[in-house]
Amino acid sequence: MLAVHPNSPVTITQGEEDKKKVEELKKATEELCKIVKDTLGEKVEKVVTGERLASSPCVIVTGEFGWTANMERIMKAQALRNSGMSSYMTSKKTLEINPSHPIISELRKKVEKDKNDKTVKDLIWLLFETSLLTSGFSLDEPTTFASRIHRMIKLGLSIDDHEDQQEAPDEDIPDLEGDTNDMEKVD
Repeated sequence: MLAVHPNSPVTITQGEEDKKKVEELKKATEELCKIVKDTLGEKVEKVVTGERLASSPCVIVTGEFGWTANMERIMKAQALRNSGMSSYMTSKKTLEINPSHPIISELRKKVEKDKNDKTVKDLIWLLFETSLLTSGFSLDEPTTFASRIHRMIKLGLSIDDHEDQQEAPDEDIPDLEGDTNDMEKVD
C-alpha cells in the first residue's frame, strides 16, 4: 500500500480534479433538472443532482418531517382516513439524480437535442416511477406505468406503434405523456 503524505500535491490535485468534475457535471445537468421538474410538476418538490449515488440513475428522498414510504402506505390503507389531512402530511419528495450515470448522461443529450420529445418525457416518468418503487413508495397509477414500460419495450424491439394499434385499439389506456387525472376513479 502506498502511503501519501497529507500535504502531498498528489492528493490535493486529485481532490481538486474530482471536485471540478463534479461541479461540471452538476452545471451540465441543471437544464435537465429544470425539464424533469417541469415534467413531473407537483409530484416532486424539487429535482437536484447528488453525489452519493453510485449505481442508480436517481432516487427519491423525503423531507425530515414528512411521512416515510412505509407510513404513507399505512395511512393510505386506513379505512377512515381523513383525505384532507393526508395531503399535507404526504412526504415532500425530492428527486435526486446521479449526473455521472450513463442513463442520465444520455437523457441530458436527448434533452439538449429536443426538450419537447415525447420519449424524453416518458423516460423521465419511468425514472421517477421506478425510483418511487425502489424507495418503497406505491404508484398512484400502476396501469399507466405498465403502459410506459410496454411502449419502451416496443421501442427497444423496433415494433411500430401504428401496426399494434390497428390490430387491437385500446381506448382505456391514457396518454402516456403528462398527468392522467381525468381517468375515472373507482372506490
